[in-house]
Amino acid sequence: MIQLLTTGGTIDKIYFDAKSEFEIGDSLLDELLGEANITEPFECRELMRKDSLDMNDADRQIVREAVSQCPASRVLITHGTDSMADTAAVLADLTDKTIVLMGAMQPARMRRSDAVFNLGFAWAALKLLAPGVYIAMNGEVFPAGSVRKNREAGRFESL
Repeated sequence: MIQLLTTGGTIDKIYFDAKSEFEIGDSLLDELLGEANITEPFECRELMRKDSLDMNDADRQIVREAVSQCPASRVLITHGTDSMADTAAVLADLTDKTIVLMGAMQPARMRRSDAVFNLGFAWAALKLLAPGVYIAMNGEVFPAGSVRKNREAGRFESL
């Protein structure tokens, strides 16, 4: 079984107006994986609904504790992109599981979102990678501690 943990972030955002008022909504992971015909068993657990800019060290410890305590050997975490690398660094010494963090630059609810591609890519990466902590975004996999978000370019890149 694969454990999915959700923390919020852009992938689950709901925008209300042109001034970018938003809230973090229910995760669409179950629906997206169903559309992709994923048949492997998984369990989805919501840890929080936060924009990653609002995440703090206590939140990262909640994520770490959830990963440490879950019995699954493969864990996929949805996370906001702005501080995804920070959370990956907190998890980096958990080497007995394969842990992949992923997110989206545009909400999954939008017509033109990278969420579906990133989720499918992260799912495949999770199944193929050796134990360790990784970020899977936009068709690339980065080991924890070796990546940063380039906000100007709107992508992740190696340090």
